[in-house]
Amino acid sequence: MHPLDLIDIEDMLDEEERAIRDVTRGIVDDIVRPKVAMWWEEGDVPARELMAAFGEAGLLGMHLDGYGCAGTTATAYGLAAMELEAGDSGIRSMVSVQGSLAMYAIHRFGSPEQRERWLPDMARGSVIGCFGLTEADAGSNPASMRTHAHKDGSDWLLSGSKMWITNGSVADIAIVWARTDHGVRGFIVPTDSPGFQANVIHHKVSLRASVTSELVLDDVRLPEDALLPDATSLGAPLRCLNEARFGIAFGTMGAARECLETALAYAGEREQFDRPIAGFQLTQRKFVDMSVELSKGMLLALRLGRLKDAGKITPEQVSAGKLNNAREALAIARECRAILGGSGITLEYPIIRHMNNLESVFTYEGTNEMHTLVIGQALTGISAFR
Repeated sequence: MHPLDLIDIEDMLDEEERAIRDVTRGIVDDIVRPKVAMWWEEGDVPARELMAAFGEAGLLGMHLDGYGCAGTTATAYGLAAMELEAGDSGIRSMVSVQGSLAMYAIHRFGSPEQRERWLPDMARGSVIGCFGLTEADAGSNPASMRTHAHKDGSDWLLSGSKMWITNGSVADIAIVWARTDHGVRGFIVPTDSPGFQANVIHHKVSLRASVTSELVLDDVRLPEDALLPDATSLGAPLRCLNEARFGIAFGTMGAARECLETALAYAGEREQFDRPIAGFQLTQRKFVDMSVELSKGMLLALRLGRLKDAGKITPEQVSAGKLNNAREALAIARECRAILGGSGITLEYPIIRHMNNLESVFTYEGTNEMHTLVIGQALTGISAFR
């Protein structure tokens, strides 16, 4: 029995899934783990270099078909997300926004010309995308967004702002969602467009190895072919979010696993009262509880992967995965931090970094409360949102 795979989930994976997971783990070992603590401490990350490496490995938009994308299963994508987040949640966020939000929006709602124009370069990592939905006053309720677009002759004029946008200030294009006279529509906005500005958000104590920005649009003029033709309502960006939330269900388990592995190793070597602290009953109880929760979360994620690959997954099921696994991963990180005592607050160990990152993951892509209400409505048939 492997201490991090209590119930032998490894046996439930096929050969291709294991291979993709192992390749991703190798990339994380080679280019992320050696420097991520430094990036996190400095609040800076070489996003373009990393995107190019991830693109070369086929990780960007890997679950999409055609246009230079790898066309893997959803489960394989989830396992890759797990390994990326074992490195750092900010690194997984970077890849998730590129593939499951920006690329997916173009792949699912774009025209054939838009797909051909953007997706191959995005799959290579030579073009970076971001996804502008959240606003300072429109988070859990995106229907209240103030960003708007209106026609001016044959063009569109976009004005407004977006907040907490991963990849924002390093992106070449932004998928921006705006109110129009005909509902919420999506636009592909080149970031060198006049009137577009991306401001880096500083003073974060979470996701520091990730670029987070505010987008400001002041009468940005776009041609008609910048409009995503098949995105005709708020349901379009919400569908994109479900793609990303699916990856989070797997990714958070990677962060939890990394914390548990670190704490197990530490507790086996750290001695108090003339014995390793791993030998104390209270410590073993903590490890048992965490291992069981990690196993349950992995089973949930894997089940969601199988459902998604079969075309049967529902938004409520994705909410269950995001709700449970983000919550339990954060609880595991906090418990592991406590096991390390004072050492747990230093970047010499990855736990405090994962713990702080997971505070953000717990909130973004739908808060704990919003996913609770989504599931509650599915159970009762009654909406509690208003």
